[in-house]
Amino acid sequence: MSRAFVKESDAPPADDLLERPQSEHANYITPAGLERLRAEFHALEKRRAELVDSVEDPMQQQQLAETERDMRYIQGRIERAVVVDLGKQPADEVHFGAVVDVVDNEGREHRFQIVGEDEVDAAGGKVSWISPLAKAMLGAGIGDTVTWQRPAGNLELEILAIRYPTDTPGG
Repeated sequence: MSRAFVKESDAPPADDLLERPQSEHANYITPAGLERLRAEFHALEKRRAELVDSVEDPMQQQQLAETERDMRYIQGRIERAVVVDLGKQPADEVHFGAVVDVVDNEGREHRFQIVGEDEVDAAGGKVSWISPLAKAMLGAGIGDTVTWQRPAGNLELEILAIRYPTDTPGG
């Protein structure tokens, strides 16, 4: 049930809070993605420090427990991070971190970047390396046609260009 429909008094006690599960997959991540995770952790640390001062309030206790749970989750993601050096990826094949320009069988062009689970942004074209789209493209080269198996039906994609961002973290 959405938290919007739960009265504060119905919120689970702080000690009943469930941990956020870690992914079963390797936590491949770009350097910029790792920097964003660290920034998120530091923001949670700051939030925790603000909440500690008012733990008498049950609402604040709940928020503190949720913040600490989220800190444990993010810390776990950081500890499991496998940073991929995009400069060492093969320029002529699609691998983790690649920005790939494709054209579908209807002539529409698309751009996707293959990123880690913590970096996904569907609206921004950033897809997880474990997604069906990424799996279809991994290992392909320019001029290759791959099949993206989607619930809405398969879509043929021709690889037009492959590049690896040289952005430094935060850039």
